Amino acid sequence: MVRTDGDDASELQVIGDIAAYGWHCVGIHAEGDESAFAFTVGLFHTFGHPEFIIFGLESKLAHQILGLAVNAIRSGAPLDLSLPTDQLLDGYPCCFVKVPESQYSEHVDFARWYYRGDSFPLYQIVFPSREGHFPWHPEATASFRNFQPVLSHPQPSA
Repeated sequence: MVRTDGDDASELQVIGDIAAYGWHCVGIHAEGDESAFAFTVGLFHTFGHPEFIIFGLESKLAHQILGLAVNAIRSGAPLDLSLPTDQLLDGYPCCFVKVPESQYSEHVDFARWYYRGDSFPLYQIVFPSREGHFPWHPEATASFRNFQPVLSHPQPSA
């Protein structure tokens, strides 16, 4: 059961965007040592598709990438979350990592509010460095790993 009413402008915006567009994007600015990130709310309710989260990008770019993933879902050709894709970043493949529910409270509170708990799937979109290394690659720099923390273990195909 999802929320249908909110108590403040932010909550009403989430509900309104999901009603109008099928989803909402929440952008979180970098703070201290914490990287910026953005995540979707409403994909599971509207399309029966897992929500997405992406780290390390400026809010506008993160929203654009999430929008590309949503457009694929809307078109009836959602991305295969078990395989890398080149449909999100020009010249760079992205992988998907299933996020464990233990990470939800720290990262996707608006989604938890909307869904009234943790009863929705969430996948992290992970992109490589300019050198082509994913954060789990031995040659990925520590700064890149901090810039784009991975919330779980990558799938074997990644």
